[in-house]
Amino acid sequence: MIQLGRRGVCLVLSAPSGAGKTAITDALLASEPDLHRSVSVTTRQPRPDEIDHVHYHFISETAFRAAEHEGELLESARVLQGTHAYGTLRAPAERALAAGKDMIFDIDWQGHLALRDKLPGDVVGVFILPPDMNILQRRLLRRAHDNPAEIARRMGVARDEISHCSEFDYVVINDDLQAAIEAVRSILHAARLATHRRIGLRSFVDGLSTGNG
Repeated sequence: MIQLGRRGVCLVLSAPSGAGKTAITDALLASEPDLHRSVSVTTRQPRPDEIDHVHYHFISETAFRAAEHEGELLESARVLQGTHAYGTLRAPAERALAAGKDMIFDIDWQGHLALRDKLPGDVVGVFILPPDMNILQRRLLRRAHDNPAEIARRMGVARDEISHCSEFDYVVINDDLQAAIEAVRSILHAARLATHRRIGLRSFVDGLSTGNG
């Protein structure tokens, strides 16, 4: 098969907690060798099973603020009443795109909009919906990590996040995990073939036109 040079894809998956985003992301990373996880920076402390530069880039609050000030972040957000900050570094993302490497991002709707603003034409956004809210609540309850008050809070956050699904390029309803994985895979493969992303297309077409291709 003829291979043309291309610019990479920023594939953003957003979803309310419990909709299956992590399972879909992990399945794609395990089966798509040209897809890489975007590693965010964060000011929180690493958990026992987390490795610096693999799960996150763990940095100080001072370093994070400096990165924001210098424009080194494509998007950033603060959680837990501003206790911890997260963000996406500009330089690694731009290097990957220029090298034709695809990156998958696990960020919320606000991060998605910020990323689109900073990297116009490079971002493909997919929002994952649960089949209904009762199923979403049952999925959260099965995790057994949170008390009822926290489950109720997460359901409220989920409703707010879902209200932004129309801001994404695609919406996938995860009523069957394998089907949802294949739907997102199809979106990724189509994005790779987008005309504006095919760097070598013009020279290839010129060769066809002159009979040299």
